Amino acid sequence: MNERTRAERDASEGSGNRPTGGFAPLVPELDVSSIEASLAFWCGALGFRIAYQRREARFAYLERQGAQVMLCEINGNWQTAPLQQPFGRGVNFQIATDNLDPILEALHKLDWPLFEEPAESWYRVGDTEETGSREFLVQDPDGYLIRFSQSIGSRIVS
Repeated sequence: MNERTRAERDASEGSGNRPTGGFAPLVPELDVSSIEASLAFWCGALGFRIAYQRREARFAYLERQGAQVMLCEINGNWQTAPLQQPFGRGVNFQIATDNLDPILEALHKLDWPLFEEPAESWYRVGDTEETGSREFLVQDPDGYLIRFSQSIGSRIVS
């Protein structure tokens, strides 16, 4: 696959459709070691669905409750330095969800370790408000750090 040009990979046969509601203004594309392992984790454990994919190009565009992410098996495109696991050092991807529990249950069934257990967090927003969330962190098969966040409301602080 690496011998094919980028244009050939981009134009390879696809399946699926645009993401629900259209494309988000910011969508990270993550290089992954194995598209199969990543899809099993992101779709199976985390509850994403494939909006569309190009199997021959080892690429998938995923979505979950408005969150969108692209996964592409490492092919050398746009690689600024050698990749070493854990990938994505220095970044975590926060994904809002209406319920953490199904994700936590799926990860538990897989015996997948959490990077941080679920906890309640309150973050200052401006001068007088805090927004709260119940959240946990987990690493995907390549070590990308993912933070799922469930809103628990907001409160006024002085």
